Amino acid sequence: MNPHLAKRLFKGILLMEVLGVFGAYMLYYKMDNNQDFRKKMNRRYPSILEVYYKCNEWSGNYGIRETDQDAWLSSKN
Repeated sequence: MNPHLAKRLFKGILLMEVLGVFGAYMLYYKMDNNQDFRKKMNRRYPSILEVYYKCNEWSGNYGIRETDQDAWLSSKN
């Protein structure tokens, strides 16, 4: 393989990984700070929201799921 091509390929893969990590962080940050966004995620991508809840529970931050569910139920009434 051409060394120049390998170097460009490595840089491309590295850039994609950095963008992926940055995107995941931005998604987590938005979900962490916006309950309305979490409600939208619950409707569209419930599995992603479940990962958010699990990550918080594993880190010892409990109660977000219950707070969201209470708020969403009270907004329906």
